[in-house]
Amino acid sequence: MQYSLAHTEQGQTLGITAKMANRHGLIAGATGTGKTVTLRKIAEAFSDDGVPVFLVDVKGDLSGLVQPGAMQGKIAERIEQFNLGGESYLSGYPVSFWDVFGETGIPLRTTISEMGPLLLSRLLNLNATQEGLLNLVFRVADDKGLLLIDLKDLRAMLKYVAENAKTFQVEYGNVSAASVGAIQRALLTLENEGAANLFGEPALNLEDWLQTRDGRGVINVLNSEKLINSPRMYSAFLLWLMAELFEQLPEVGDPDKPKFVMFFDEAHLLFDGAPSVLVDKVEQVVRLIRSKGVGIYFVTQNPLDLPDTVLGQLGNRVQHALRAFTPRDQKAVKSAAETFRSNPKVNVVEAISTLGVGQALVSFLDEKGMPTPVEIAYIFPPKSQLAPITAEQRTAWVKDDDLYAFYKDEVDNESAFEVLNAQADLAAVAQKQNEQEEGLLGRLAAVIFGTKKKSEQTVTEQLVGGVAKQVGRQIRNEVTKQIMRGLLGALKK
Repeated sequence: MQYSLAHTEQGQTLGITAKMANRHGLIAGATGTGKTVTLRKIAEAFSDDGVPVFLVDVKGDLSGLVQPGAMQGKIAERIEQFNLGGESYLSGYPVSFWDVFGETGIPLRTTISEMGPLLLSRLLNLNATQEGLLNLVFRVADDKGLLLIDLKDLRAMLKYVAENAKTFQVEYGNVSAASVGAIQRALLTLENEGAANLFGEPALNLEDWLQTRDGRGVINVLNSEKLINSPRMYSAFLLWLMAELFEQLPEVGDPDKPKFVMFFDEAHLLFDGAPSVLVDKVEQVVRLIRSKGVGIYFVTQNPLDLPDTVLGQLGNRVQHALRAFTPRDQKAVKSAAETFRSNPKVNVVEAISTLGVGQALVSFLDEKGMPTPVEIAYIFPPKSQLAPITAEQRTAWVKDDDLYAFYKDEVDNESAFEVLNAQADLAAVAQKQNEQEEGLLGRLAAVIFGTKKKSEQTVTEQLVGGVAKQVGRQIRNEVTKQIMRGLLGALKK
């Protein structure tokens, strides 16, 4: 099966082969050349075939997906030009709106434990020494069965490790007070950017994104208008999402169509300033996630924004116009031209600079996995409404979503913060009791009255019992909810 997406002036219809859709893709081009329209059209094609989709909406203009488009203007012109079926071509789509800040969609959360130390280090902009300490903190939390759910849990663990630095030094390594302070300050900065909304429970269950409605794949739209203002938080979350899918989904080999497709807009933010170890792991995930039936489509202005190791894995390509005003632009044009399978009828270098809005250089993988010769084509118009819906319509749509009731309210479950604070309180009371019992009157009472009966349990013994119950609860938590981290965040033991 082929998803029809474009039409050449010679009358040839071009599209992505369903079996090759998990070989990933690239949508590139300068601002205003039609990338977002192409993204929408490809997402709609997947949804029509029952494939769930994830989109990042960085401009807030994708909400119109829920409404059918209108037969007017350029849309009507293209529908008639390519005989797409008139009014019957137009359609709205099943959409779930998500928002890390919970303002324009279903609240979207993950946990500190699931994010892992590698991505958190990028999120916090830590140096190598500070990253090493963060790894140490995660290891201590794992060994003690302490769940790291939100930012206050991480703060509590940092404080706990700092206060017991000598205890952990032999087994885990040196604990630098300066590094602890630096991480604490970075957490404050991150919280000011709104990261407290990102971490918590109920955390996202990825199965909720792998849904269909009336035979069509649900399009999950993440509103990133506000999130994009914190590029590190934006990139860390998307990289975590990709890694989680890789870890959780079973191997399916080469299915007849993808199980899930993700579109990452402003893709350069995923790699800007990223350390080489993170880029290597992202490249590994992109390479291997294909076997899980997941397709990843990067959307960016310039193909040079992506590392060569990632770019080389993107088999389905739509290249909109690039402007060659500077030497770097000219290099990008030449580089983009070299990535296509040549077609003697198409001068790629010349065409890239002269493409009109809605036109693109297109090359998709054929059924054997070989890229087809590059063609100049017009991208089909989306079936849904181009203009966004109103804020009131969006709010009503979100609240009518079955998932909203489950995710709307944050739940503060027992985790590292509660456990460590409870243990500190118990230890303080126990110490005070011991000091009292060791006083002069306590010693005299012991001489006069002898040892206590078993039934006369001291406060200290009660406290010990309380700690035991706390540990028991924590063990049960560990059994029912294991601390797991994926490829980008695992602490291999």
